[in-house]
Amino acid sequence: MHGIWHIAMVAAFGPASAAIHELHSTYVQFSVLALSSIFFLVDPFAAIPAFISITAGVDAPRRRRMARKASLTCFIVLSSFAVAGRLIFKMFGITLPAFEIAGGLILLLIGIDMLEAKRSPTQESSDETEEATAKEDAGIVPLGIPMLAGPGAISSVMVLVAQALSKWQMVAILGAIAVTALASYGILSGADRVRRVLGETGIRILVRIMGLLLVALAMQFFVNGLTDLGVIARQVAD
Repeated sequence: MHGIWHIAMVAAFGPASAAIHELHSTYVQFSVLALSSIFFLVDPFAAIPAFISITAGVDAPRRRRMARKASLTCFIVLSSFAVAGRLIFKMFGITLPAFEIAGGLILLLIGIDMLEAKRSPTQESSDETEEATAKEDAGIVPLGIPMLAGPGAISSVMVLVAQALSKWQMVAILGAIAVTALASYGILSGADRVRRVLGETGIRILVRIMGLLLVALAMQFFVNGLTDLGVIARQVAD
């Protein structure tokens, strides 16, 4: 009797269970994509040398305040573009495929620079770093923007928003931005300690790994854009 009841329950709830599992898998996949792409583009590890240079001679409490301002600026800027992303597309008549291809190009340029273990000029220029060292407080500019929330991160957020089809995907994007901002604060506020633990070689290796993943992500953006335009045939899952 128990065996018959078990079979009946599986038959009744099997399709629902499979649908829930598929939804959960999709949610996890999109969340991981959002977090990895945003974090790799913000790349707080690569910002450590510039942060240390800018905050040279500054006491620990003030350095933490600057790291907090930079991380908060990053969160506000990226969240604003996430919320207003669809409106910006409509205002300027930009299609998703066009932005995917343009975003892929930006990510590719940044990723190539990261493969060489250097900060991309689209995220940070030497002139901005030198100017920031003379500023009383450089937490917002240039640390927050464009060093953390640069063109690459903004492009990635807007592409993700354009691809989001439901509210939970928007929540996943905003959650990824929040996690990245918190991680950036932790890394920058403890920049000296992180640098001692990882060393210059460790940071370079980490940046190169992120660059490799970023180049792969850029190629995926290209493929998605060309697929949406019909240049590449869309693959149908079995």
